[in-house]
Amino acid sequence: MINKTTAGLLLALLFLPAIGLARQLTDQAGRSVVVPDRPQRVVSLAPSITEVVYALGRQELLKGTTQYSDDPPAAKSLPRVGSYVRLDVEKIVALKPDLCLAIKDGNPLHSVTRLEELGIPVYVVDPRNLAGIIEMITGLGQVLNAADPAARITEAMRRRADRVAARLGTAPKRPRVFFQIDASPIVSAGRGTFIDELITLAGGRNLAGVAEGYPRFGWEEVLRLDPEVAIVASMAGGFSVTELKAGWQKWPTLTAVRNQRLHVIDASLVDRPTPRLLDGLEAFALIIHPEIFGAPLGQ
Repeated sequence: MINKTTAGLLLALLFLPAIGLARQLTDQAGRSVVVPDRPQRVVSLAPSITEVVYALGRQELLKGTTQYSDDPPAAKSLPRVGSYVRLDVEKIVALKPDLCLAIKDGNPLHSVTRLEELGIPVYVVDPRNLAGIIEMITGLGQVLNAADPAARITEAMRRRADRVAARLGTAPKRPRVFFQIDASPIVSAGRGTFIDELITLAGGRNLAGVAEGYPRFGWEEVLRLDPEVAIVASMAGGFSVTELKAGWQKWPTLTAVRNQRLHVIDASLVDRPTPRLLDGLEAFALIIHPEIFGAPLGQ
């Protein structure tokens, strides 16, 4: 007996568009993928991918995306197909896509496999650092026939990163930096994260870099590490800016608190692998080295 979900999938499959002319590409996960020569109905399976598609000027191709795809604001009106970690395959198929864009770090492998079994091409991105984001944008530019916009975006990203590096040539030292992602418990960003890379590129020494991923800390550990600069992501743990700062100001012996080097940064600048991470890099550089980056970096 065919259950309701299977019946829905089979019905939707009857109306899937034909791929027509196609190209064989290698995606960022190293997989060989046959994609439409000119995609017409694209479903993005992660908020970061949706943001990049808009940046490339190909938003008219998007027929669906995942929960929390909120940048730019126009993306909020797109149909939702679950969260990027819990995809609703039936909803995706019902949108009749001729291409899905997936992210390796987050999208379930079984969902990607199922979509491909149903005849829907899936191009996977896997950005692990700034260089990987540039590679992702270049690849999506190729897939979506937006090579020129992709080249402009990636060139601007390289130029901004180079400007930060050039000005840091005069930095006398690398201050000890602690970045707080969440407040209860305290969560930071260690090796292998975008935030670790941004802190390093901005001329700081990431105190959480001794661990991989997203380690947890108690206040005793933070006191022992004694950061010279403390940066807190906005709305960490759902707390207000005042509440987040108050959590640190309870410890006046901390160097960062004593020297008034406690900062709250807009979390949207550092929480997704998109070109906005360059905004985050420049914000970090100004916070960590105000003696160098007191003047605007420009665009």
